[in-house]
Amino acid sequence: MTGVLINCATVIIGSLLGLLVGRHLKENFKTVVFSCSGLVTIVMGIQMALGTSNFLALLISLLLGGAVGYLLHIEDGIFNAGKKLEKAFSNNPGGENFAKGFLSASVLFCSGAMSVVGSIQAGTSGDLQTLLIKSVMDGCMAVVFASVYGIGVMFSFLFILLYQGFFTLAGGWIEPMLGATGIQDLSAAGGILLIQIGLGLLKIKEFKAANFIPALVFAPVLGLAVSKIF
Repeated sequence: MTGVLINCATVIIGSLLGLLVGRHLKENFKTVVFSCSGLVTIVMGIQMALGTSNFLALLISLLLGGAVGYLLHIEDGIFNAGKKLEKAFSNNPGGENFAKGFLSASVLFCSGAMSVVGSIQAGTSGDLQTLLIKSVMDGCMAVVFASVYGIGVMFSFLFILLYQGFFTLAGGWIEPMLGATGIQDLSAAGGILLIQIGLGLLKIKEFKAANFIPALVFAPVLGLAVSKIF
C-alpha cells in the first residue's frame, strides 16, 4: 500500500498548494486555468480512448455502464458524499465547488490505466515506479484543480485510497484475469470519462461522468467477448 499512500499524499500536498495559489488568482486567470485544464484533460482522454482493442465493445460498455450508473445514481451518490464532507470540514458550506471538485478529481485520478496497472504492480511485485510517476502527475493536476474548485479536490484522496487500494490488495488475481488487452480496454473507457470532464471544464457540455464508472467493469469483459465472436 506504500505506493497508494504516496499517491494520496501528493494529491493532498498538490491541493494545499493549489489553495494557496488560488487565493491570489483573478477570475480571468481562473478562466484560463479552466480552459487549459479542460483541453489537456480532453487530449488525455482521446489518447486513452484510442487505445481500445475494439470500438464496438467500447460503445456497448459505455451504453451498459451508463445505464447502470444512471439507475444507481452513482454521480448523485458521490456528489452527496462530497456535500457531506463539505459540511464536516469546510468553513463555508452551501456552495457546489467542494462537491464538484471532489467528484471531478476522484474520476480524473482513478480513470486511467496507470491507476490499475500501477496498483497491481505494487501489490504483486512491489514495483512502485508506475504509481510514483502517476503520483507526480496527480499532484500537479491537484494544484490546478484546487486553485479552481477549492478544498474538495483534496478529499479525492479518499477515493484513490479505496480504488487503488483494492487493486493493490487484489492484484494477484485481477492481473491474469484482465490481461494487457483488458487493462487497455478499461483505460479506453476511462478516457471517455476524461473527455466528458474536459468538456464540462470548457463549459461546452455538462455530463454526469461518474454515472459511466460501471463502463470500466464492462469494457474489459466485453472487449474479450467481442474479440472472440468477431
